[in-house]
Amino acid sequence: MPLRSTPEDAFDAVPDYDYPVSYQSVGDPDMAYVDVAGDGPETFLCLHGEPTWGFLYRKFVPRLSDRGRVVIPDAVGFGRSDKYTDREEYSFRLHYEAFEQFLEALELTDVTLVCQDWGGILGLTLAANHPERFARLVPMNTAIPTGDQEMPPEWEEFRSFVERTDDLPVDLLIQNATATELSEEVLAAYEAPFPDSELLAGAREWPDMVPRKGGGDGAEMTRAAAEKLGEWEKPAFVLFSDSDPITRGNRDPLREHIPTASEQPDVWIEDAMHFLQEDAGEEIADRIVAFVDRT
Repeated sequence: MPLRSTPEDAFDAVPDYDYPVSYQSVGDPDMAYVDVAGDGPETFLCLHGEPTWGFLYRKFVPRLSDRGRVVIPDAVGFGRSDKYTDREEYSFRLHYEAFEQFLEALELTDVTLVCQDWGGILGLTLAANHPERFARLVPMNTAIPTGDQEMPPEWEEFRSFVERTDDLPVDLLIQNATATELSEEVLAAYEAPFPDSELLAGAREWPDMVPRKGGGDGAEMTRAAAEKLGEWEKPAFVLFSDSDPITRGNRDPLREHIPTASEQPDVWIEDAMHFLQEDAGEEIADRIVAFVDRT
């Protein structure tokens, strides 16, 4: 099980994300995370997706920290966390158990979960199985797949591209799924965790791992989690962007499935694509704070 970590100097030029970094053992790998104390009693857990890292949430931290602690881990294989160099080492259970161990090790409770993409698939499964640790849910551009859904053509094209390209261009993937024209410094920050191709194994594996009809991994876990979320009683605010062709169709079913979601405003984040944290980070953070205040 070869494990590597990205050299720390690869992150020297990352802009606007100079928070202290901590590390937590989650089995063999170490998971890197940012932990900002904040000024209030709340705890926010922000989970990223493919192929990003905690940097994606940098625009959220100043606003969310007005209400409390902000914890942003990098998934195993991403960001500053340890990375397996063999795609076969990655599985749904590995990611799930890593986050489960992280949650327990940091003794996180009364958590407001803020999650997007794979951060939502894993985070919502985690919340469904450990409701005692979570106070609220904010799923964004994600789903809780049951393993029997057809994926949109745009997703199939994305997965095919990731599989066939020799040199996975993370910066291009980010820019093509963002409405905002990102600076060279920001795009380089998304490339920073992957200075060589061997470190990209996790980013290459995540797309094909999505539980779906005829493929993926972890459907037995997400299916069970979906049943539990159908009885969720705590506040939930489903917050999707209006211009993400891959996840847009998941928004209404998810909002209808989680019983409390319909109690919150029926909101679309306008002029934003898949990485809505880049396109409208400050606006979304304000909406999350307002959600916390009213619940």
